[in-house]
Amino acid sequence: MDDRSRSAAPPRGEYNDLRELIARFDALGELEVVRAAHWDLEMGALAELVSGRSPGRAPALLFDHIPGYPEGFRVLSGAANSFKRLAMLLGLPEPRDEMELVRGYRERLATFSPLPPVEVRDGPILENLLEGDAVDLFRFPVPRVHELDGGRYIGTEDVVIMRDPDTGWINLGTYRIQAHDRNTAGIWISPGKHGRLIREKYFARGEPCPVLISCGQDPLLFLGGHQELAHGVGEYDYAGGLRGRPFEVIASRGHGLPMPAHAEIVLEGVIDPKQTRREGPFGEFMGYYASQASEQPVVRIERIYHRRDPILTLAIPSRPPENFTFARAAVKSAMIWDEVERAGLTGVAGVWCHEAGAGRLFNVIAIKQMYPGHAKQAGLLATGCRAGNYAGRWVIVVDEDIDPSNIFDVVWALSTRCDPPQDIDFVRGAWSTPLDPMLREPPWESNRAIVNACRPWGWKDAFPKVAEASPALKRQVMEKWPKLFGR
Repeated sequence: MDDRSRSAAPPRGEYNDLRELIARFDALGELEVVRAAHWDLEMGALAELVSGRSPGRAPALLFDHIPGYPEGFRVLSGAANSFKRLAMLLGLPEPRDEMELVRGYRERLATFSPLPPVEVRDGPILENLLEGDAVDLFRFPVPRVHELDGGRYIGTEDVVIMRDPDTGWINLGTYRIQAHDRNTAGIWISPGKHGRLIREKYFARGEPCPVLISCGQDPLLFLGGHQELAHGVGEYDYAGGLRGRPFEVIASRGHGLPMPAHAEIVLEGVIDPKQTRREGPFGEFMGYYASQASEQPVVRIERIYHRRDPILTLAIPSRPPENFTFARAAVKSAMIWDEVERAGLTGVAGVWCHEAGAGRLFNVIAIKQMYPGHAKQAGLLATGCRAGNYAGRWVIVVDEDIDPSNIFDVVWALSTRCDPPQDIDFVRGAWSTPLDPMLREPPWESNRAIVNACRPWGWKDAFPKVAEASPALKRQVMEKWPKLFGR
């Protein structure tokens, strides 16, 4: 496929809401409508199976006609989790492969300008307002995602909106939300996450923490909400910059927090410092039930805003690949690449955070070696930067002739260019999470391996040549027999 035959870049931001995106997904051939799947396990199992069938190329699933719920109440799974859909959201041409997508995203970051949200007085989210006795979380087809889960989870592909009581900074984070009953929910936030730090500030004052929980929204808000952005960076601003147009927000009735004007479902309430309830267990993104059920603060839901015929968004943490890990891998790879270069690293040829490592645990950085210690510097920076630090395990540094997204290439480099006693370093006591199955108790810190799988610097030019056709010969035969290569 040459550049003339590839899909042109779609205009950025020329959509208003999730519904317009769903129509575009359908026009791309990237949407499957699933009818009559039950909220109890069937939706979760289908989303898990479909996302694992063809990572980066699986369709989004729109569940409709859900048993026990009104027609029009729907659930969307895997909105941004493919090459085509993620490129469309970012206004990029359809990429050939993972590295082209990462490069495109990174180029976007190079010219990126945050766009703060714009406050408006009205929007579709105000079509329905439930307060008092009318509040009922189970009005919506809240799924039980996995067979061993401790309940039904309304917040999986969600964004939790809080205001820092000291600075007024608005933070959006993705944290799991269990529907306990009609008007209370459980919230689990990993130590060190911004939402937990904000919550603890309120609790230290003996005050409840005001909160909004958006349970159906633009996928760019979800992408911003589950990345490790720097403290003080607003996810609304970040996602608006990626979109190329500011998000419209409406001040919530109870606490004046900014909710997405075009969201599908928003819950408003407070996290109670004095009331806890058993939350979990829940199958998590590393593919395990690593954190057992525990007492967690209760969210008292005071009101619900929702659109007519609302759409709940659904993420399926599970054994990888998951229905959100491709999008996470692409975004996180570009963020690591951007951070290490801003820290002064030269010669980066590519970065990929493998889905097999849940988009966090197995990260590969390719470099063109330029000086002694270059590979070690690359590994240390990729391990220690904010985008690559949380819940990591392996960082593999490879030469520029290795495609970091091709696991066959990476394992080949590990097998032929790495001398384990000499080329593996360890970082101990790094930022992790109770969701890590290797951790049994606090402190939630994990160890990392940095593997130099590059040709040895001292004699890299004398390293045996690769047995492979030259790039020119490859192009020649591909052009002569195009049908063998899908052309």
